[in-house]
Formats: sequence, structure tokens, C-alpha cells
Amino acid sequence: MALVAAGTVVALFVAIVCGLVVGPTTVPTWRVVGNIFAHVGIGHNTLTPLQSTVVWTLRAPRMVIGLLAGSMLAVAGGTYQGVFRNPLADPYLLGVASGAGLGATFAIIDISHGNGTPTWTPLLAFVGAMGAVIVTWLIGGRSMRSNTSTLILAGVAVASLLTSAQTFLQQQSSAGSITRVYIWLLGSLASAGWGTVWLVLPYVVVCILICVGAGRALDVMSVGEDESRSLGVPVRRVRFIVIAASSLGTAAIVSAVGLIGFVGIIVPHIVRLLVGTSYRRILPISVIFGAAFLVFADTIARTVIAPSELPLGVVTALIGAPVFVIILSLRRPVAV
Repeated sequence: MALVAAGTVVALFVAIVCGLVVGPTTVPTWRVVGNIFAHVGIGHNTLTPLQSTVVWTLRAPRMVIGLLAGSMLAVAGGTYQGVFRNPLADPYLLGVASGAGLGATFAIIDISHGNGTPTWTPLLAFVGAMGAVIVTWLIGGRSMRSNTSTLILAGVAVASLLTSAQTFLQQQSSAGSITRVYIWLLGSLASAGWGTVWLVLPYVVVCILICVGAGRALDVMSVGEDESRSLGVPVRRVRFIVIAASSLGTAAIVSAVGLIGFVGIIVPHIVRLLVGTSYRRILPISVIFGAAFLVFADTIARTVIAPSELPLGVVTALIGAPVFVIILSLRRPVAV
């Protein structure tokens, strides 16, 4: 465990340096590292004004929002897999993606009439994402007899309905509007600034702390709901708190950067292979691993075809799908 944690922290540090250094504008690594130390009072600034602008105004907020997004999606995927006892669960299971997609589509097509992506798109995406989760919970989670299967089925139904509504809106729009919708749906950190970071930071930090703190309860719940109740675990309360925290944090991230797939499903699986099946280990390591993974993926997205860039969701899918196939081929799916 200690070795894995140390290796993950090193990977995170390398990802942060790459996020600040790598790009069309060349900035020497030693200058960036020296400038980081200068910010904490060690040494002096070694960057030119242009390099400082590139690093701290353009790359740094993008890197930080990548850290937040990767951490939140990874830990949300891990908690969903634990609370639903389903290795295929991901942060979008209860309709977050379809709700956010519908909200963003409405903002881009019906409000702005396709004339760009309006500034209130993140707000409507957030409202749509949380609305979808609330409706799913009202349908499948309120009853005392409800279980995880009921919630999953309710999530599938709500997601299908909202996706249909989104498709209807797109059919009524122009080609330019559809292009803007698809760009948003594929996810990108390109528009991230420090304002975006401060907007989502409180949600992400609080939700991650709640999810990681639920690791012990998720370990007990892995033996089954009846057995967990007999051991004194308030299953319904834990389920509600974990789902609420995971969904709220995911909705905040999705509203800011769009839909980024595969992070929430493959990162917990990789971590599970490294540290075992205990969620007290899986969740904190997933936070660090997910952050490093997404920053690396974003570095690839913005440099592989520079000066253009690939949608981040495409990069995570190109990396995540083969990795997931390899994981499945290495061992049978583990019980969660």
C-alpha cells in the first residue's frame, strides 16, 4: 500500500509539471520548477513575463481543473461501484450525464439560438444534472423497500427520457448549433480559468472528503444489505449520503468541463488491482490516480495535433477502452 501510494504521488507530481511545461510555447522545466519554489519563498522568479502569462494564466488553471475533475470522477466512480456493488457503475449511472447534456443543449440551442456557447451553460448543465439525480432518487430510492437495482433501473429510465429530449432539441437546430453541443458533450478543459476553479473547488473538496470518509461503511456494505444492517450500518442513510455527494461533485465538474468518460470506471478498477478490494484503500488512491490520469490525458489532448486540440473525452476513451479490455483479460471481474 505504501509503495503504491508513493508511486501515485510521484505520478501526480510528474503530471503537474507536464501540465505546466508541455505545450506549443516552450517553457524550460527548470524555470517552471524554480518559479513554483519562488511562490513559496524559496529562490527567485526565473520566468519571463510571456512565460509567466502562459504558465500561470493559461496552463495552471487548466491543470488545476484537470486535477479536480480527475479526482472527483475517479472517487465518484469508486463510491458508485461500492454502493451499487456493480463493477460497471460510473459517475453517470443515475442520469448526471443526460441531465447535464439536456441543460447545456437547451442553453446553446434555445437560449443563444446557436450563436456561441452562452456563459450560463454551466449553470443550466448543473441544474439539469442535479435534477436528473433527484428525479431518479424520487422514483427509485424513496421507498423503504427500494434497493440498488431499483435505483439503477430508475436511472436508466430517466437517462433515456432526457437523452430523447436532448435529441429532439438537436433535431430542431442548425448544423452550427449541433457542432457546439457536440464539442461541449465531448468535454474540454480549454475554457477553464481561475474563476472556474474557484467555482467548483468547494463542491469537489467537500464531496471527495465525504466519499473517502465512507470507505469503511462501503467495505461493510459489500457483504450485502441485510448483513450490513445486522452489523449496525444504516444502509439507507449511507447510500443517500454517498450518492448525494458523488452526484453533486460530478454535476459540478460536468457543468464546468463537459462529459469526460471512462475516468470513473477504469481508475477504480486499476487501483483495485494494485491495493485490493478495500474501499478504505481504493478511494483515497483513486483521488490521486484520477487527478494524474486526467492531467496526462489533457496534456495529450492539447499537444498531439497542436495548435489544434482533441476533445478530452476522445482522449480518455482512446486510452480507457483498451485499458479496460486489458483489465478484463487479466482477471475475472472482481466482486464489489
